[in-house]
Amino acid sequence: MELGIGMFGDLALDQSTGKYRDAGTKIHEILEQVKLMDEVGIDVFAMGEHHRPDYAVSSPEMVLAAAASITKNIKLASGVTVLSSSEPVKVYEDFSTLDLISNGRAEIFVGRGSFIESFPLYGYSLNDYEALFDEKLELLLKINTEENVTWSGKLRAPMENQTVYPRAKNNGKISIWRAVGGTPQSVLSAAQLGMPLVVAIIGGMPIQFKNLIEFYKQEYQKAGHDVSKMQIAIHSHTFVSNDQNVVDGYFNNYKSQMDRIGASRGWAPYTKMQYDGGRSKDGALFIGSPAEVADKIAYMKEIFGITRFIGHMDIGDPAHDIMMNSIELFGNEVKPMIQGL
Repeated sequence: MELGIGMFGDLALDQSTGKYRDAGTKIHEILEQVKLMDEVGIDVFAMGEHHRPDYAVSSPEMVLAAAASITKNIKLASGVTVLSSSEPVKVYEDFSTLDLISNGRAEIFVGRGSFIESFPLYGYSLNDYEALFDEKLELLLKINTEENVTWSGKLRAPMENQTVYPRAKNNGKISIWRAVGGTPQSVLSAAQLGMPLVVAIIGGMPIQFKNLIEFYKQEYQKAGHDVSKMQIAIHSHTFVSNDQNVVDGYFNNYKSQMDRIGASRGWAPYTKMQYDGGRSKDGALFIGSPAEVADKIAYMKEIFGITRFIGHMDIGDPAHDIMMNSIELFGNEVKPMIQGL
């Protein structure tokens, strides 16, 4: 089972000035953190895309390309590419270039995205939310498997025997994962297309997703895909520390970001009771000591049969030294505990 780390590039808000932390400083910290991930044997790094003042990264491809130049083995993925508001030709070109820079380590996680700020920013209508994604995914998958593309749709100009370069390694094919939040139709589509699946489990109890993942497995097999090639990942909020004060203090980072997002979505203020409940065996937060986090990941392997776990670590912009320690423990202590699962 592969072990990965995901980030969104969260920026802390300075309450005294009302300003977010400097994005450039944050990006340089992320690159130091990815370098450490590579050194301690983390398998995958996934960088998210947002277009808001409280996140530092709007172009994961740029950060991943910088990371490629200072790492050797870690896979470099978007987490996620909001495909509905992206241009599939450009997505492929960017990631095939990343694939060449990194010598075959690029991956794309595609999703609709739970944040919608990119739609008005790039001039797309939310009325086309579903259709945009379906059409662009069809085109991206075609580009990924065919060097000369002929395609037509309703929301984009057609392509007639056009070429998309440069081609990635592995005969031009990049690993493209479908990232979902729990919608059965999205899971069904991924299974029918034979796409690897990433399920975001960030609240409630993970066991609630068991039927959904079993549904994916059944439909994947029913569609005639090779079961030996099936890949399933979960992406959950994670933080590792041997210091209970750090674990308890991470609640403040977590609450700050949850409340900031929740204010625009009608959520009630996040509570310590929710945090502690999420950290329990049956909860969706993988926050605690290396042994506690490893036990919960092993439990995910047991109930879901996952092939990859991605721990999302930078919620609320924890201090750089605390992040570095969490990454080091994740690679040096958590990973050995789950190897062989």
